[in-house]
Amino acid sequence: MKSLPECFHAILNADHQASSVAARQVRKLVYSSANGRAKYVDIKRLINSAPGEYAKILASESWRQENFVMAISVMYFLHEKESQPDFLFPWLFSLLQHENGYIRHAAVRMIENELGPLTYHIRFPGEKRAFRHEGLLPELADNILYQLYANLTTLMNNLWKPAYKRYKYIYSLPTGPYKSVQMILGELGDDCGDKYMERLEKTFDMNIAVNRSLNSW
Repeated sequence: MKSLPECFHAILNADHQASSVAARQVRKLVYSSANGRAKYVDIKRLINSAPGEYAKILASESWRQENFVMAISVMYFLHEKESQPDFLFPWLFSLLQHENGYIRHAAVRMIENELGPLTYHIRFPGEKRAFRHEGLLPELADNILYQLYANLTTLMNNLWKPAYKRYKYIYSLPTGPYKSVQMILGELGDDCGDKYMERLEKTFDMNIAVNRSLNSW
């Protein structure tokens, strides 16, 4: 297979062995100098269509879903949604709940990939951007960070079990969706800092209280 479209066709349609070989080939093609600009056009199209293509294999084998998600995660950092870095977040939130640990881990990596650019204005206030997402205004980044925090916190609350009380550190939690969500929240806290996280928490709690008040009418 000499192109990314050929690899993804095999990932989605071939048998177990051929699909796995194609998934590994994706990394080699992404980091090679072959195909030039055409390769990046393919990458953009493949990433943009990922949720729809994944939906087509939801009823198929877990290994096919794993091969597809792992292949997307290898090239995710090259996506071009500069002013909308969260465009795949709804799909990634669903992957965080998958029973397959490799799929969850790939989703964690893809979300964490966006945290650096999204928190740049927090970590380096007043400095001009020196890398990707140059057109992302701090106000938009703040809104995306809040939505990320709110969705992750809601998901964490839904996944919580009393047995988790005994675990003091994230790394010691049992492998599963709850741990994956906690890993992202931990990385988010490290990048944003305590004061910013307190702000996110207060806004989230206030919105919850407002929604409860409205629902009581």
